[in-house]
Amino acid sequence: MATTERTEARTAAEILAGTRDLVDPALRTAVDTLPSPVRRIAGYHLGWWDERGRPAKADGGKALRPALTLLSAEASGGTARDALPGAVAVELVHNFSLLHDDVMDGDTTRRHRPTAWTVFGANAAILTGDALLALASDVLTVADNPDPGGTQRMLAGAVQDLIAGQLADLVLEERREVTVRECLGMAEGKTAALLACACALGATLAGAPPERVAALRGFGSRLGLAFQAADDLLGIWGDPTVTGKPVHSDLGRRKKSLPVVAALSSDTPAARELADLYHGDGPLEGPDLERAATLVEQAGGRTWTHEQADALLEDALRLLATADPVARTGAELTALARRATRRDH
Repeated sequence: MATTERTEARTAAEILAGTRDLVDPALRTAVDTLPSPVRRIAGYHLGWWDERGRPAKADGGKALRPALTLLSAEASGGTARDALPGAVAVELVHNFSLLHDDVMDGDTTRRHRPTAWTVFGANAAILTGDALLALASDVLTVADNPDPGGTQRMLAGAVQDLIAGQLADLVLEERREVTVRECLGMAEGKTAALLACACALGATLAGAPPERVAALRGFGSRLGLAFQAADDLLGIWGDPTVTGKPVHSDLGRRKKSLPVVAALSSDTPAARELADLYHGDGPLEGPDLERAATLVEQAGGRTWTHEQADALLEDALRLLATADPVARTGAELTALARRATRRDH
């Protein structure tokens, strides 16, 4: 994946496949250093083996964050291998957050298979997430990292923002009234911070000057918000065969995602009926679940979130242009950004 190895831009699917080919061996090497019981749970979560430790080829995720790290290094004139420690680190942090999210949200399915906590127990899944987080910082201590302390602080800052965003999400779920501004602010920490860090790490590991690092960080941050908007749409209207989660899964938990908050803020008859449904007790089920999805759409939540995702993506691409990336890599980052914000993936 070095800059000199390619002359034509790849498709997003090719980028993600190439990222997996490069990152997975290094990721396995890192995970292999964990204590055996933790390694077993981590490998199950990552799709490498089943609950008994037998080899499996389950879905390990899209590899969006490590792909952004590798491409940001190439966009800065370096190579993908320069940024490999950063790519592994952000993938470990991402999976730390997923292990914890699944426990907190009570999700029983991820990537088309039972979540780790339902197989090994909530406490074991939480501790495995903690181990991945500690390991993420450790992988940045390689000898050829030009700024190990700086990159570790960069990653730690993103983790703090991610945790603050996750906490804000929990707080907002307990409140009856939530604004769109608050919802976007939560997403800046919960989702955008790690994508921004992924891009900044790649540029830093390639030796980019501060202004280029900042531009690529900004690109990742806006892309993260666009990605969250698209993901919130999938949480209501996504195809379960693609998302690996039940249809209307976010509505079933009465989650205050962007489409829901936008709909509830619309001051329409549909919004008022939706509020009556959403502010009840217990999970939404059956006809009420279908009705809630219809009301979100009627109140304009679906259309608004589509438009928001598109606007945020365009903001991200404008920031990418200011980083003056290598032409081919700029095209690949653009293709990856557009793929990440599709509402059918």
